[in-house]
Amino acid sequence: MSLDVSAPARGIVTLTLDFPERRNALSADLVGALAGALHDLGRDPAVRAVQLTHTGTTFCSGADLTAPPDPADLVRLLRRIVELPKPVVARVTGHVRAGGLGLLGACDIAVAGPEASFALTEVRIGVAAAVISLTLLPRLDPSAAARYHLTGERFDAAEAARIGLVTAYAQDVDAALVPILDGLRAAAPLALAETKKLLTARVLDAFDHHSDALMALSARLFGSEEAREGMTAFLERRERPWVL
Repeated sequence: MSLDVSAPARGIVTLTLDFPERRNALSADLVGALAGALHDLGRDPAVRAVQLTHTGTTFCSGADLTAPPDPADLVRLLRRIVELPKPVVARVTGHVRAGGLGLLGACDIAVAGPEASFALTEVRIGVAAAVISLTLLPRLDPSAAARYHLTGERFDAAEAARIGLVTAYAQDVDAALVPILDGLRAAAPLALAETKKLLTARVLDAFDHHSDALMALSARLFGSEEAREGMTAFLERRERPWVL
């Protein structure tokens, strides 16, 4: 099973990405399982909030290049997180790459620890962070967004907090999450849902106006000769031909 769903713990349900041998990559199956679980949790009155976390040393390595999700399914998953009438809190104690950053951008709150690292590696395999820009660009500092989208550089959790990718950097992630989760438990459910609508309006506007064009861009780039060579080089663990 690539996704574990906990029983509610005082109103908090934890979704755990649990496919460490594939670095919790977003396969078509995992995207579908996440979307289905979120649909059910959004309708459950016993759930006050959702915590999204992971097993292993990687939170999410991005799209599974051996079984990639359809871009439309990824868009629907990200939108489901944004539209969910319950806050979604990310607990990050490992590495995050490419599409995994899009998951974080869709979450309402994220806390990352010292073992976490981040990179938008799409340009290094010949594609662009197209679909996930829907959740990232409204959140990130514009100068930092330009740097990390264009270079694919790796950065740490302190930098992720500085640029707005995560809410907080903490040495002890679980300790930092205690007041956050207790605060959500103390909030009225309808008030939480309506407050989340206020906070996500700009992101949903981006989905409404740009998702079709970004899905088309993603499909075009993933079908390009450059991407085929980049993904093959990545899977074969060799250098891409354009590296100078």
